[in-house]
Amino acid sequence: MLHVSKVFLPNILHKSCFPRMKARFGTGPNAFLKQDCFEEYFQQHHIPINYFQKLLLTVGSATVALVNPYRADMVACLGETTGAFALTYMLSKMENSEEGLKILSERPRINTDTIDVAKLRQFPENTLGKVYVNFLDNNRVTPDSRDPVKFIDDIQLAYVIQRYREIHDFVHAILGMNINILGEITVKWFEAVQNKLPMCYGGALFGALNLKAQDRRDLLKYHLPWALDTGRNCGFLMNVYFEERLDQPIDELHAELNIKPLILPHRRK
Repeated sequence: MLHVSKVFLPNILHKSCFPRMKARFGTGPNAFLKQDCFEEYFQQHHIPINYFQKLLLTVGSATVALVNPYRADMVACLGETTGAFALTYMLSKMENSEEGLKILSERPRINTDTIDVAKLRQFPENTLGKVYVNFLDNNRVTPDSRDPVKFIDDIQLAYVIQRYREIHDFVHAILGMNINILGEITVKWFEAVQNKLPMCYGGALFGALNLKAQDRRDLLKYHLPWALDTGRNCGFLMNVYFEERLDQPIDELHAELNIKPLILPHRRK
């Protein structure tokens, strides 16, 4: 029988995975530690559930997430219990990309064991690595904060949603969106268009209820049209091996992915 505490009180992702399995991968400024241990990681955290339990989890996590959208564990749970179709779509997109296939084959992880945050602070200002670490520092977040996947039985689909969670800060950084309600809603609309996850649509719609009047006007007039257009017309970000592009100029990456940063009109104070 599934214990409720195991469902609603998930363990926090540890900084390191299985140190004995770490191996140095690559050289130069983009070198990072490859943790070839996702299979053991998956088995450690996986919790098999039946359809009835999945329904209960869906209703419970959706209810809690609507009341408190900052409950990241409930948002993560909802993404797993409602995302089967979207994850299959995301997997197929990755399988049809050379870079996506490489990610699926190597299953890289993003955390402070695989990304040298201190080293990124020394990168030139116009590089992806510097933009990413500036985002982490400015918003006081860490790559170690993502919940492990628990309720997906297929290991390949489990990796896809784990990857989706772990590149979230990269998405924020390259889109130029801070971690605030308006920024999160904008990124959620972008991700909804790109990845088709029901959780993203739900978060984008209901998150707007918490916006101030001016932010709501900005969302409708500027952020939403830009997010929908960019999500439809830019490259599929799940196919970007960010860890191997840390020294790439951000303008070059934007051009390659067809991302035009959002420019807001100047307002007089």
